[in-house]
Amino acid sequence: MKLGIVVFPGSNCERDVHHVLNDVIGISAQYVWHMEDSIDDCDALILPGGFSYGDRLRAGVIAAQSPIVEAIKKKAEEGLPILGICNGFQILVEAGLLPGALIKNVKLKFSCKWLEVEVLNVNTPFTNLFRVNDKISIPIAHGEGRYVIGDDKLHDLYENNQVVFKYKDQNPNGSTEMIAAICNENGNVMGLMPHPERASEPILSPDQKKSNADLIFLSLKNFLSSYIKN
Repeated sequence: MKLGIVVFPGSNCERDVHHVLNDVIGISAQYVWHMEDSIDDCDALILPGGFSYGDRLRAGVIAAQSPIVEAIKKKAEEGLPILGICNGFQILVEAGLLPGALIKNVKLKFSCKWLEVEVLNVNTPFTNLFRVNDKISIPIAHGEGRYVIGDDKLHDLYENNQVVFKYKDQNPNGSTEMIAAICNENGNVMGLMPHPERASEPILSPDQKKSNADLIFLSLKNFLSSYIKN
C-alpha cells in the first residue's frame, strides 16, 4: 500500500505525518506536490496541517484552487480514502468536498493545547478500530478552526452519520455542536481539526503516556489491508 501526502506552499506538518506513517505505523508514504495532476498510484491521501499560502484571504481557499484538487475530487468520487488534518480540513471544505465552513476561533486567538475528543462514527476508513463513545487525547493548533454549518445541513450531518468526532468537555474554538471532525456521506473523505500526527508517540504526550490518537492512522492501515487483500 502507498499513501500520498499532499504538500502545498505553506504546509508545515507534512514531515510529521511522513514520519508517523513510515516509521511508526509502517505504511509507505510519499510527498505529492500540489502542482501534480495525477495521483493514480496512491491508495489513500492525506492533506496535512500548516498555513497554505499563509492563510491569505481565508484558510485553505487558495490551496483549494491547486491543480491537484481536481484529481482529489475525482478520486473522492471513486471512494479513495482522503484525510484532511487542520489546514487540510480547511482545504477540503473550501474545495466543496466537505460541507460547512471553518472560520476564526470565537475568541479570535490561536489555540494550541491538548484536549479530548469523543468518537461518534466508527464506520470510516479512519475510525474502524475505535468504538462509539471512545475518548481520544489529542492536541489542537489553529486560529481558524471554528466549524459552522446551517441548521438544515447540520440535521443532514447527523442524519447521515457524518459527525465523526466532537470535542469533549470544552469547546476550544466555538464550533457548532462542539464538532471536531466530519466526513462526507460515503465516509471516505474526513476532515478533523486536531493533530493525530502530534499524538502518535508517547514522548509527545504531556504525561508521557501513549495516546490512542494513532488509531486514526492504524484504522486506515487496517482498512487498506483488508481492501487490497480483497
